[in-house]
Amino acid sequence: MTLESGTLVPYYLNESEGWSAKGDEIIKSIKEARDAGTVIRAMVVINPGNPTGQVLKRSDLEDIVKICYEENIMLVADQVYQENIYKEGLEFLSLKKVMYDLGEPYWSDVELISMHSVSKGLLGECGLRGGYAECVNFSDRAKAMMYKLKSINLCSNTIG
Repeated sequence: MTLESGTLVPYYLNESEGWSAKGDEIIKSIKEARDAGTVIRAMVVINPGNPTGQVLKRSDLEDIVKICYEENIMLVADQVYQENIYKEGLEFLSLKKVMYDLGEPYWSDVELISMHSVSKGLLGECGLRGGYAECVNFSDRAKAMMYKLKSINLCSNTIG
């Protein structure tokens, strides 16, 4: 956002319902931002959440995918804490899986960047940076631009 002078458009998470993200609240945030002249290009979803530990329900994730489709918004899924679910009965679902289960037109039309990290959930070595981002439904040109952007931004890992 800093690189492109972007504007943060927050959406409400309902604490009393396990930090749920309801579709009507997201649509309200989108409408208010657009009414103020903001062009919305992407929605970031952090699931499971940090520091609350919340895990979004399938219905919330489905709403998010549908909103991104209807509003032509790219979906960015920060899923680096998927291995760190400690509350009994909660299950992590990836947004890619939810898109697939919803079928067409969501599966082939919603642009998704899905991120995971080996330095958070798999190894627990937070000083060592390692992870990946998968781009789904992106053109080859867009993938090349993402690769180029990330390549100018690399740094060495540090311990300690």
